[in-house]
Amino acid sequence: MSREYQVCIRCVMDTSAADIVFAEDGTCNFCTDFLTAAHWQPPSPGALGRLAERVRKAGKRSQYDCLIGVSGGVDSSWVLHQAVALGLRPLAVHMDNGWNSELAQNNIANLVRTLNVDLVTHVVDWEEYRDLMQQLLDADVVDVELLYDNAMLAVNYRTAARFGIRYILGGTNAATEGIRMPVGWNWFKWDKRQIKYFAKATSTGRLASFPAIGTLDYVWYRWGRKIDWLSLLDHMAYEKDVALRELQRLYQYKPYPYKHYESVFTRFYQGFLLPRKFGIDKRRVHLAALVTTGQLDRDIAMRMCDGIAYPDESSLEDDREYFVKKMRWTDADLETYLARPPRAHSEFPSEQGVWQRLDRIYRRMARSD
Repeated sequence: MSREYQVCIRCVMDTSAADIVFAEDGTCNFCTDFLTAAHWQPPSPGALGRLAERVRKAGKRSQYDCLIGVSGGVDSSWVLHQAVALGLRPLAVHMDNGWNSELAQNNIANLVRTLNVDLVTHVVDWEEYRDLMQQLLDADVVDVELLYDNAMLAVNYRTAARFGIRYILGGTNAATEGIRMPVGWNWFKWDKRQIKYFAKATSTGRLASFPAIGTLDYVWYRWGRKIDWLSLLDHMAYEKDVALRELQRLYQYKPYPYKHYESVFTRFYQGFLLPRKFGIDKRRVHLAALVTTGQLDRDIAMRMCDGIAYPDESSLEDDREYFVKKMRWTDADLETYLARPPRAHSEFPSEQGVWQRLDRIYRRMARSD
C-alpha cells in the first residue's frame, strides 16, 4: 500500500525514503537523528591543531605523514589544501576507473601541481571494470557504485601500507554528508565477497587489476597495520561554499552541478539511472545535510530538487550517449535495463553479516572498557 506523499518541513527528505518517519510537527527522523547525533557537534577549540600534531608525530620518520584520496570533488580537494596549510606532508592518491570527467582530471592536476604534492594514481583495467559493471547492471541491484567505492577504499589502504603511512585523511564529513543514506539506497561498501561473486561471471572469471577490499582486510589494515582513517573536515568549521570559493581562487577549480558529479558515470547513475529505475533522488539526502547545518536555504534546496538532476536536457543526453557507447550498449539495451524490476543485493552472496557480527563484538568490548 503506497503512503501519502510528504516532505519534511525542516530539511528536504521525503517519502521516497521508505524508512522515513515524521513527528507531529512535520520534521523527519533523518534530520532529527542527525542533529542529535554525537558526531554532529562544533569542533572543540584546537581540535584541528591536535589532529595535525598527532599525524606529524606518527609520520616523522616517513616520507609522507598522511595519505589523502582525491577524486576532484570539493571535499577531498579542501582536505588536501588544509593538510598542506597545516604543514603536513600528504601523499595524494587517485583511483581511476575509466569514468573520470575531463573537468575532474584538470581540477586534480591543478591542485597537486600548485601544492607541489606527489600523486599516485591506480588505474583499473577498463575491460575488467566494464565487465564487472555489466554484471551488476545485469543483476539489477541498486548500488553499481559499490565497485568504485570499494576500490577507492582498497587503494587508499594498500597505498598507506606500502608507504608506511599511519593516517588517511578523508573528505567524509558531517557538515555535507551527515544525513544517513535511507535503507535500500546503497549497499555495504566492504563487500569483497559480492564483488568476487560477480567477477566469476566476467570474461576472465576473476579479479585482476581491481583492488577489492573486504571485512578481514579492513581488520588487518586497521588493527594489524594500525592505519587510521580520520575525517579532517569534522575537526574544523567546514562550509562548502567558502571552500569552493577558495579553491576557485587558488587553484582555478571548476565546480560541478551536484555532489559526486566529478565522474561521468556517477552523475549519470545518480542523475538518471537511480531516479528512473529505482525512484531514488540522492540530491535530497545531500541537500538535506546542507539545509540542516544552515549552509543552504531550504526553499532554494526544494527548488533544486525539482526537475532532472542535470543542468539541462542537453547535458543529460550527452551523458546518455556517452554511457551507451562506453558500455557497448544500444538504446534498446538501456530501455530494457530500465524496464526490469530491481533486485536486492541480499539475494547474492555477501559478507555483510560477517561485518555486522564483528561490529557487535567490537561495540561490546568498547562498552566494557
